[in-house]
Amino acid sequence: MRSEGVELEIPARPEYLALVRAIISAAAALDPQLRDDRIEDLRLAVSEATTNAIEAHSRLDSDERIVIRCNLSDERVEVEVHDQGTGFDREELTSHPPVTDPERLDYERGLGLPLMRILADEHEIVSNDEGTSVRLVVYATGRSRSPRIEGI
Repeated sequence: MRSEGVELEIPARPEYLALVRAIISAAAALDPQLRDDRIEDLRLAVSEATTNAIEAHSRLDSDERIVIRCNLSDERVEVEVHDQGTGFDREELTSHPPVTDPERLDYERGLGLPLMRILADEHEIVSNDEGTSVRLVVYATGRSRSPRIEGI
């Protein structure tokens, strides 16, 4: 079983998102079985998780770095984004109308978590006293992106 990985520590600033996207895409592309559309799915999901981490640090006025780990093994890529934020309660999140509802245009935010759920084959969010970790997994043989993205 093959296993490779990379770890990044970035300042919690939006300017570093492009670097995260590029490195995650390049690492995932090392797996010859992973299709380009699955790499793009992972890239977008990781971008959303990293954006949330940057915003969490901004709310805390924290200088701590965000840690992104990308591990490749046979037929899967797993990425973990860890921040020092306190997390959130999913029950307290504002629900938005479906994307097909014209009123959805009134909401500029709130697509990150649903996108992560749709784009990754596995996702997990864990918050505790040490911060919040988002784990995203994409399988080389995983599902293709659904043409219907309802419920975002």
